Amino acid sequence: MSQHFTQLKKAVEVFHSYGISLSGQRKNDHFVQQLNMDPVFINGLIFELEYNLQVCIQDEMLGKACTPREVIRMLLTIPQNN
Repeated sequence: MSQHFTQLKKAVEVFHSYGISLSGQRKNDHFVQQLNMDPVFINGLIFELEYNLQVCIQDEMLGKACTPREVIRMLLTIPQNN
């Protein structure tokens, strides 16, 4: 459980560095439609999440994650020995 907390804390820091608030309904905002993020910045965000959390996210999984909430949920399902 504490490992999930550590991962969440790192993920929140990365999202905040991109100016994305994870409080309230903002965590459900679509990256492109509501947050107006360019795909290059989305790729940068994903790269930083992978780097900071020491995980590798499969491209198939990324296609389904269009909101910060979905990305965090996906990160928590990735095995730690990845």
